[in-house]
Amino acid sequence: MSSTFISLDTARLAKHRRRKTVNAIALTLSLAAMAFGLFWLFWILFETIRLGVGGLTLDTFTQMTPPPQAERGGLANAIFGSMVMVGLATFIGTPIGVLAGIYLGEYGQKTWLGSATRFINDILLSAPSIVIGLFIYSVVVAQVKSFSAMAGILALALIVIPVVIRTTENMLTLIPNSLREAAYALGTPKWRVIMTITLKAARAGVITGVLLALARIAGETAPLLFTALSNQFWTNDLSSPMASLPVTIFKFAMSPYENWQKLAWAGVFLITLGVLALNILARVFLRNKH
Repeated sequence: MSSTFISLDTARLAKHRRRKTVNAIALTLSLAAMAFGLFWLFWILFETIRLGVGGLTLDTFTQMTPPPQAERGGLANAIFGSMVMVGLATFIGTPIGVLAGIYLGEYGQKTWLGSATRFINDILLSAPSIVIGLFIYSVVVAQVKSFSAMAGILALALIVIPVVIRTTENMLTLIPNSLREAAYALGTPKWRVIMTITLKAARAGVITGVLLALARIAGETAPLLFTALSNQFWTNDLSSPMASLPVTIFKFAMSPYENWQKLAWAGVFLITLGVLALNILARVFLRNKH
């Protein structure tokens, strides 16, 4: 009998050792994978800061994009163009995304229209941005036979909309039904419950989704290559080509000219700094929500 207990204890100890060994191996591999990813991340950030800060001067913010080998030049028109197109795309896409998210979260949970909208939204979320750029090119640019900032704004808005829809729906779904039921018991109509209770409770999450969408489109290049193209000069005409930081970086980084390459790194640094700031803001809003 004692030998049976001894053999059972030995089997348990052997099983425990195997589990500890497997756990140690899995933990080591996980830490190695994390270290591998962090190594490249910090290397990229180091190079971006080292080369980007070196290219930042007062001319970067006050001068237009220069011709090759010019002594002076900057990114003023590209910075302005990016701010205009990203800002207007967010202004157009956010109300559409929020309203569609409200419908999905409050009205269309079990309807065929809600299911179809979710399916299409999932496709848009996973669609490559270059496909969206080609779509706007075929329905807008090819029809009017001209590249324009407005076409770029529409392409970026199509990227904003699905992100805001998904975030708004998810945030509204997390709101307890007891809040809605209490308001209904007082005779409050559903539209007022949504506006004054559920949407207000989900406000931080919705703002977080908007900021994340804004951060995503800030560095998009492919859609703008097919829509807004670029412009070496300052312009605020939305019906004509307009410069943007991502396209200018792409063009300058591929060139053999030293002044263009310095400006490209300066632009990379500015976009990285902007996206980092937007992600930090999103984290702050999400933390305040909890």
